[in-house]
Amino acid sequence: MNEKPHNNKSYKDLHKPASDFTTRDAYLENELKIMSPKRWSINLPKRDFNFEIEDFVPAVSGTIGKIVMTTAIVAAFAVGFGLPPGFVVENVRFEILLASLLFVIPVSGFINPRSNLPGCHGPMIPLIGLIVMAGGHPLALGILIGAFGLILGLFKGGSRLIDLTGIGVRGGLLAYLGLIGMIGQINALGGWATGVGKGYISLVVILLTIISYAYLARIGKRWLAIPLCSLIGLVAALLMGGPLSFVTTPGVPNLSPLYWWGIYTGWMLGLPNVGHFIASLPFAILAIAMWPPDFLGHRIFQEMNYPKGADKVLMDVDDTMINCSIRQVVGSLLGGGNITSSWGTYMIPAGIAKRPIPAGAIILGIFLIAAILIGYPMDIAIWPPVLGVALIVGVFLPLLEAGMQMIRETKQAEAAAICMVGSALINPVFGWAFAMLLDNSGVLGDIERSKSLPMMDRIIIPLITTIICVGAMAAVGIIPGIPKLI
Repeated sequence: MNEKPHNNKSYKDLHKPASDFTTRDAYLENELKIMSPKRWSINLPKRDFNFEIEDFVPAVSGTIGKIVMTTAIVAAFAVGFGLPPGFVVENVRFEILLASLLFVIPVSGFINPRSNLPGCHGPMIPLIGLIVMAGGHPLALGILIGAFGLILGLFKGGSRLIDLTGIGVRGGLLAYLGLIGMIGQINALGGWATGVGKGYISLVVILLTIISYAYLARIGKRWLAIPLCSLIGLVAALLMGGPLSFVTTPGVPNLSPLYWWGIYTGWMLGLPNVGHFIASLPFAILAIAMWPPDFLGHRIFQEMNYPKGADKVLMDVDDTMINCSIRQVVGSLLGGGNITSSWGTYMIPAGIAKRPIPAGAIILGIFLIAAILIGYPMDIAIWPPVLGVALIVGVFLPLLEAGMQMIRETKQAEAAAICMVGSALINPVFGWAFAMLLDNSGVLGDIERSKSLPMMDRIIIPLITTIICVGAMAAVGIIPGIPKLI
């Protein structure tokens, strides 16, 4: 049973209207301090949390991010299996509908607001072609990811790994992810603009985005960056002649698992056999190995933006892993093609807006259901001027800022540099695991911190983590210069 804050007074008892505070930030920070969400129980509006205008910020960002990322994952599978574009649209709608109705609204909104929403596993997108070539099966992959993730969450392995990650490694990981992601979105927007014969659109949209973001930061309204900058990008691109087509018509996807896992319908693959599970195994291990650094970035962002005393509304890493694992298994069994991870396009904007998980999750779920049923909002969300701007100001630029703020001393800079070099050399999973091993063992970074750690935390766990990550990456052939082992 959860303890209630402030001498057993409930949130409802401690809540004060915004008019009682001198600033909006003071009101929002007080809300974070007085909340005490129940884990795996019922949380209700007014009694345990409130809805605020700021909750629309992560809801809008999460809606855009979910539509884009789910489409990218399902489309990658569709290309590998030779499925038509119509399959992608219907499966994405199906995935988003079941995620919203079964997990986003009920779990993160009402049952466990300490659990971040189960989103999409972006780093796995480049590997989907390899999964198909290796003989993997989406259902087999989903079951294995869910099983491994559930074990990690139930035994609190995720939170343990995060606790063992030093400040320097955390800062380096966030800075790298932010920088690479931002460059990627700028290049993608530029490529789209050039492709439509209007290269100047990307330059104007990015300049307007930077100016707007800087102004909002100056006046303390950075939480408005996602909706405002996305709107500016949309309007500016349209005024300059950017082509926007509405092709996704209203509709409801097929809801039958028998349809999706049929031999001649849906995926047209039938049910997986033992060989499919064996082929999917290393990819499932790699997907779970990527979870801790992903979850770490989201938790840190809350910690940096929430006030002291708001520990009870911070994302619980192990609960989030359990939620993501169950969602992965259920989604795959029902016929979905998504690969799940913690929802960054929701959590990072929520941290900026100083809002806890539940209210925004409920609004987000409603937005997603409306978008997939109406159809046309999906076209706006994936339009490059909207997509690119939303991800830059809502995810990657804040990650870069947070990472740079964490690196304040030489010993932290050493660990951050190794993390960034390792991430650039192979990928962020290797960079995180390798830098954590060197940092905790005292080879670099804070030697006094290393001496204070027991042998299990200093050497054994970081070494095992690095071996598992490197082994999984070697097995599927994503270490440069080393052929895949399977």
